[in-house]
Formats: sequence, C-alpha cells, structure tokens
Amino acid sequence: MNVAVFGATGQVGFVMRKVLEERNFPVSNMRFFASSRSAGSSLLYDGVETVVEDAAEADFQGIDIALLSIGAVASKEIAPQIAKAGATVIDNSSAWRMDPEVPLVVPEVNSYTLDTIPKNIVANPNCTTIIAVLPIKAVHEVAPVRRVVASTYQAVSGAGRLGVKELSDQLQESLSLSPSRVSELTFDGSAFTMSAPVKFTRQIAHNLIPLVGNLVGDDTDEELKLINETRKILDLPALRVSCTCVRVPVFCGHCVSLNLELDKELSVDEAIEVFRNTPGIQYSELPTPLEVAGSDRCLVGRVRKDTSVQYGLSLFVCGDNLRKGAATNAVEIAQVLLDRLR
Repeated sequence: MNVAVFGATGQVGFVMRKVLEERNFPVSNMRFFASSRSAGSSLLYDGVETVVEDAAEADFQGIDIALLSIGAVASKEIAPQIAKAGATVIDNSSAWRMDPEVPLVVPEVNSYTLDTIPKNIVANPNCTTIIAVLPIKAVHEVAPVRRVVASTYQAVSGAGRLGVKELSDQLQESLSLSPSRVSELTFDGSAFTMSAPVKFTRQIAHNLIPLVGNLVGDDTDEELKLINETRKILDLPALRVSCTCVRVPVFCGHCVSLNLELDKELSVDEAIEVFRNTPGIQYSELPTPLEVAGSDRCLVGRVRKDTSVQYGLSLFVCGDNLRKGAATNAVEIAQVLLDRLR
C-alpha cells in the first residue's frame, strides 16, 4: 500500500509512524506531510530517510491510505482533496466524526460500518470514547446497556506537547521547595502554587482540573464528544449518557470510571469473564495509567455491582491515549481495509 501520514512531525503522527513499523504494515511507498514550518525536514521510516512535504502544496495522487492528525479545521479543508485524489482517509480529528456519511470506527466494536465509505473518509473517535466504548460494547452484548455515567481522568498528553511541557515545568518548579518548607506546609494550597498556567485553565501540577475542552452550554465539547460518539459507534441514538471530563497530572494514559445501568442482571464474575474474552481488553484487578502506557490494549478492572440501580455495574478502564486512543486505532482501521482487499 502507498501510505501517507499527515501531521507526521506531531505527537500523534510520531506514534502513527511507530505503530506502522511495529506492526510491519505492508508499505510500498511512505510519504510524510506537515505544515510549511516542518516541510523540507526528514523523518526516518523503516531505515529510510523521507523528506516531509508541505501538505498545502503537495500532489496527493497515488496515495492508497492517508492517516491524518492535523486538527479539525485543516482536515475539513484537506481531507476531501486527498479522498478525491483516490485515497481512503482515516482522520483523527473531530471534523468528520458526526457526519452521517462518515463511519466512526473502533474495529473491535463496529468494523462492519466500513462496508460503505461514501466520502472515502473514515473518522477515528475521540481518545476517551475509544477507551470507554470497548467495555461498554462488551457488556452490551450480554446485558443491554440502558444508561452510562462516565467520569474521565485524562492525561496531559491529550492536550499535546504543550500540555506535557506545562506539567513537566511545574513539577520541576515544585522540586525547588526546600524540605523544611514542605515539612511546615499547612496544606492551604498556597505552598504548592507554581507559575501561572498557559495551556490549562488552572495549575495542573499537584492538582485536578474538572474542565477539559471548551464549554458548550453546561457541558464541554470534550464531554459532548464522548456522549455523541458513543451513541453513534454503538448505534444506540437514544442511549442515556452523562459525562464529566477531568484533567489529571499524569503524562500518558486516559482513564474512565463507568457506571452502567443494564436491562438485566449481570454478575461481577460474568462481567469479568466477558472482559477476559473481549479483543482489545485485558482484565486487571487494579488498572492504572502507568501500567497501560505503551500498550495497545485497554485495561479493565475494579469491576463491582452498582447497587444504586436495579441492574448496575461499575468498572474502571485505562488506555494509552496516544496509542489505542489515537494512532493504534487508526492503524487498525487501515489494517481492516487492507484485509478486505486481500
């Protein structure tokens, strides 16, 4: 396959390149695209130096599969051009996710939607949606889900390299606290106050921020992504979903606490057995973001009864937001498309 990675010099683009190599994806010709700032630089792929092209000026002819991680505004403009030139576009932004003519795909959940791709564009879901929908779908197959309450714990890498840098800088700053000052803390918060935040709305080091994304009414756009994308992926437009997204001082790995209201009884042992046998999921008694970093599986654990409803299940799921939450899922979509051509 002739493969192209757009946004190749970015955080997710880097992981896309890494996953393609790790999985020995059959690439006959690799092309890299980025903005004019990075155009002309070189990237190594499979031992070969490849020059990065300017996406705004390039010829897209000859590309079979294009993996895009360039942001929603840019994708709205460029994805149709790439698709028109003959490629199947797999887009990582929010630009196409809710388009009724664009499949929104997590391969383990709804690969059947790839049977028809009217615009030659496939959407990669939001990172927290991918991580959450895997166990929700697994449970729904054996005990239909009526309602979902989700609370997310999202790593700073979900905000890009600037988010990672801000946490790193603030942690470095906090290390300058003298041992005597630390021992005298009154824990009123002032002693842990670092320099003013830039990327986030509040200091992220030693803190949590219960606001991820931009407010759209009472919810944030990040919360609405999980709500609406979950309904579309599961093909359950009337599913009741509530979500609160929280940024946490973790570098990599998004986590989601899920409370599921079901149509019928599902015991904890039955649920755990379901998770043990679900592709893309690994059962872990105590899943953590550190444990899942660098993995392509989502860890599910803390499975227990939710006794606040008649038939309820509580669980905790962790996933690497840069891999399964973004790059790996996109590559897995490409793999499904490739397998269908064989």
